[in-house]
Amino acid sequence: MEAKKNLLTREGLKKYEDELHDLKVVKRKEVAEKIKEAREQGDLSENAEYDAAKDEQRDIEARIEELEKILKNVEVVDMEDDNHDLEKVSFGLVVRVKDNEFGDEMEFKIVGATEANSLKGKISNESPLGKALLGAKKGQEVAVEAPAGMIHYTILDIYKPEA
Repeated sequence: MEAKKNLLTREGLKKYEDELHDLKVVKRKEVAEKIKEAREQGDLSENAEYDAAKDEQRDIEARIEELEKILKNVEVVDMEDDNHDLEKVSFGLVVRVKDNEFGDEMEFKIVGATEANSLKGKISNESPLGKALLGAKKGQEVAVEAPAGMIHYTILDIYKPEA
């Protein structure tokens, strides 16, 4: 079975590559130094610094493994193409919507699941709202099923994110 592609924007790819580089080059050295210093203190059975450094090392290695897994099967959706269709919502674009019930306006950038962060306005193309918005056009109303019931949004604008 072929593994699922991790869709990323160019910005998301750079973020993950930078984090991986930092973990491998900087953080690994730092934690190795902490472990070395803790070992020099003697008895490891009751050495809190040693235990903490080993825990940190485990966390770093787990994150490196996670990032390598993401980057191994990545597909970058490039927004640099000036011919990108701004007529309909698609991956990597920003969409401004209005909640038809409350009148609130919100902006969302459509990204892959690994890059999604609702606190930063980045929603997954696989989320209910992301799925509803994909392919919709400016002025169109979309409905999204939420725990509280159906929510209706009107698409106000679609544009490329600023670099």
